[in-house]
Amino acid sequence: MSDTKRNILIFVAMILFILGGLVYYLLRGDTAQLTTEQLSGPAPVITEPREETFPTINVAEVTGWAGGTQPTPADGLAVNRFVEGLDHPRSMLALPNGDVLVAETNSPPRENKGIEGWIMRLLMDRAGAGTPSANRIRLLRDNDGDGVAESNVVLLEDLNSPFGMEVIGDKLYVANTDALMAYPFEVGDTKIEGKGEKIVELSASKPNNHWTRNIIASADGKKMYVAVGSASNIAEKGLDVEAGRAMILEVDLESRKAIPYSVGLRNPVGMDIHPASDTLWTVVNERDMLGSDLAPDYLARVDIGTHFGWPWIYWGKHEDLRVVPRRVDLIEYTRRPDYALGAHVAPLGLVFAEDAKLGAPFESGAFIALHGSWNRKPAAGYKVIFVPFTENGQPDVQRDEEGNVTGGLPIDVLTGFLDKDGDAQGRPTMVAIDGTGALLVTDDVSGIIWRVQAGKTGNEDIVSSAE
Repeated sequence: MSDTKRNILIFVAMILFILGGLVYYLLRGDTAQLTTEQLSGPAPVITEPREETFPTINVAEVTGWAGGTQPTPADGLAVNRFVEGLDHPRSMLALPNGDVLVAETNSPPRENKGIEGWIMRLLMDRAGAGTPSANRIRLLRDNDGDGVAESNVVLLEDLNSPFGMEVIGDKLYVANTDALMAYPFEVGDTKIEGKGEKIVELSASKPNNHWTRNIIASADGKKMYVAVGSASNIAEKGLDVEAGRAMILEVDLESRKAIPYSVGLRNPVGMDIHPASDTLWTVVNERDMLGSDLAPDYLARVDIGTHFGWPWIYWGKHEDLRVVPRRVDLIEYTRRPDYALGAHVAPLGLVFAEDAKLGAPFESGAFIALHGSWNRKPAAGYKVIFVPFTENGQPDVQRDEEGNVTGGLPIDVLTGFLDKDGDAQGRPTMVAIDGTGALLVTDDVSGIIWRVQAGKTGNEDIVSSAE
């Protein structure tokens, strides 16, 4: 080999080595310096941001529940399969007659192009979220009261990434990703044949990364609150794309007019009304690419006219300098969340416990499903937790004489979704209380709804396939 060829090969090898090192450096990600406990509660530790050019990638590969395995319930609780064989089940609605509606749904087709789109599709596939949306709602019925749904039928289909559901009078309201719809429905019906009517359009502007549209009705049934997440991480596609997004809307069902109820919420999903205080609460997925410790996802009371800061501000007073133009003037008006849940834990489901019958300590507070992180090292979430509340409708946090938090952190309800190797056997998604007071938990990637109740069921029967 000539000296010239040898030098060329050495030069190429050096370039490849340097490029490989650069790729490793950029993709190795950020390792958390704080525990989830330190990032939870009313006073989480807020570190300096560690801004990332590329996101930390730590996606738990979905393996499923092999050999009849199941999540681990807290002491005094038991869990069984209420139904399985579903296609990416997410939100649920428990009806007065005991029926349970579940939306089989997923993101609408994504049009992200280039490297960003390729990475997103790769992550979605690994996380079990890359399947097309079934776009339908199923009705589940436990005919004999044994904690298992013997009847499993399609109630409504041909929807557009449906999520939130509510029944008011003789109508079933369904929130597609792009519209709030109403369908003729009476409790007890098992099939909807009538054509739906559009109540209001909802923004589904591209890239529509946060596509879910959850809903909850006011106590008098005249208003509907609609949670609409942002299109992007921090409005990097422009603020025009975010019009009508990152907020909870209030829809007047008679006039069919929608107004912003609360804004600056990056991706609100689960909502519920606290029965004692009659206040609206939500769980919110906060921003990415500030490191594994920022920013904490949260639980918050939502009042009319409040601004939670997105995209400019997080956790009340901390400015995100990546967002331009800046809005320093907004800091004094930004509402700080009530309760941090940890960074990147992805809270989705929320339901208050007053109708549950799980016993102490799950009598007054909020059940929250943490779907689990994809961009934190180590992984966080992947469980159902309980946040205790006081009688006056606030998280039950204990403090010492100096005001330091000494108690009131979340209590684990259902764990074991990550196995010992860090793979995901399932991912808890949404929560609901059924007519018997049991807690229902959708597990979207495994196609199962888990049912949690006090004590042991003694029932191992399951529904193995959908009709």
